[in-house]
Amino acid sequence: MSAATTSSDKVPDIETRLEFMQLGAANREKLRALRPVIERELPKALDKFYQTIRKTPETNRFFSSDQHMSGAKNAQVGHWGNIAKGDFNEQYGINVRTIGKVHARIGLEPQWYIGGYAILLDHLIKAALEEYFPKAGLFAKRTVDAEELGQMLGSLAKAVLLDMDLAISVYIDEKEAAIQKTQDRILEEATAVTDVFGRAISAVADKRLDHRIDEPLPDAYSGMRDAFNQAVAELGQTISRIESSASGVSHAAAEIHGSADSLAKRTEQQAASVEETAAALEQITATVTDSTKRAEEANSLAARARSGAERSGEVVNKAVSAMGAIENSSHEISNIIGVIDDIAFQTNLLALNAGVEAARAGEAGKGFAVVAQEVRELAQRSAKAAKEIKNLITNSGEQVKAGVSLVAETGEALGTIVTEVTEISQHISAIYQAAREQTSALSEINVAVNVMDQGTQQNAVMVQETNTASDKLAEEAVQINRMLAEFQTGFETVSAKPAATRPVARAAAKAPTAARKPAAPARKIPLVAGNTALAQDSWEEF
Repeated sequence: MSAATTSSDKVPDIETRLEFMQLGAANREKLRALRPVIERELPKALDKFYQTIRKTPETNRFFSSDQHMSGAKNAQVGHWGNIAKGDFNEQYGINVRTIGKVHARIGLEPQWYIGGYAILLDHLIKAALEEYFPKAGLFAKRTVDAEELGQMLGSLAKAVLLDMDLAISVYIDEKEAAIQKTQDRILEEATAVTDVFGRAISAVADKRLDHRIDEPLPDAYSGMRDAFNQAVAELGQTISRIESSASGVSHAAAEIHGSADSLAKRTEQQAASVEETAAALEQITATVTDSTKRAEEANSLAARARSGAERSGEVVNKAVSAMGAIENSSHEISNIIGVIDDIAFQTNLLALNAGVEAARAGEAGKGFAVVAQEVRELAQRSAKAAKEIKNLITNSGEQVKAGVSLVAETGEALGTIVTEVTEISQHISAIYQAAREQTSALSEINVAVNVMDQGTQQNAVMVQETNTASDKLAEEAVQINRMLAEFQTGFETVSAKPAATRPVARAAAKAPTAARKPAAPARKIPLVAGNTALAQDSWEEF
């Protein structure tokens, strides 16, 4: 039991108050002198008082009926009877304590209590003055003097103030006791609620998200309980969905790591292949460049050969013309013996020149060189046999005819050679042009392949870094799964399967809300202050 409640159960210390207020036996005797006036005028004063109460909503609400108000009036008449007697004994203290408790229970604030005493005291003072104040007139009789009347009225005021002091003190003690009782009850409820939520928070701290508050709590905390349960349930669902998603991330990270590893190996092989291709292409470029140079030289040689063949054709044409002249001259040789030596000399000279030109013609002029040599030998023999020409003129004519035929065939062969050499020169020139174009194209391809080689090497490095990052991601995903697995959510976690067997779910299925026990009705705290519902006998002790 609190200290305020204990003090309100004790009889107030009236003697100390009387001594301090200087309301001793003599003063109480002066108060008793006003008893006739108080007993006569009190009902009138109470009528004024209750008339004011009826007009004031804040006070009228304390009375349920006129009968109720009449009972309260009778109780006040009895109480004022004790005041008028100046008998402030133990019973008086008990009565005052009862009044104070009633006021505290019904919520009557001191302002209305003091206001009511002001109305009563005003009426009683006026009545006393009218009763004891000297009347006007020559033969007016003075009952009491001014000093004694002052003492009587002062004693009345002190008695009224004492009564208000005692009643209000009890009222305050009761209110403090009620407040203390309410605080104790609130503290008790808060302690119980703190214990409940403490256990719940400890469970959450232990990662047990399946914990629910099922204990009955006061109405003031039921919303907090429901909010906690809902928050933990939603958090459990969220953790469950995160765990499912993390499982999918783990599988996806593992697959990414495997794919990145394979990609790294393939990229490394590709880089090696591109590097080998670049080297081979560089060799091919060098070979084609060398072939281009050789084609250029061959083109120059073919051009020179064509020029030589053309010149050899001209010489052969000249030889054909000369042999024709020889053939014509052979018919007249019998008549021009004198000039045979000159013909032999010219023939020998022509043969010599033909041999030189045939030597210049190279392989194409070998046949003509043979013919030239034969002509030269014939010329020499003609010179030697000039004397015998007459005997051999017939044979010489036949041989000249044969030589003319051979020279003609040689001319035709040389013409064919010139044509073929020209065609060969054209083909070699085309090959040279193509080789130049191939060299240029291969150079560009070589540059492009080198760029591809560098890019592939860089890609290989990036793939290796990606592989390392995916490996770290897989480790982090496994660590997250371990951390999430420590939570007890109360919901079934949907484990994600590898992408090879089925696609990763876009969102985890929402787990059903856990069944919750119905909360028992919480204890209600009774209201102490401001209660307007009064019992029929609330004012019986007023």
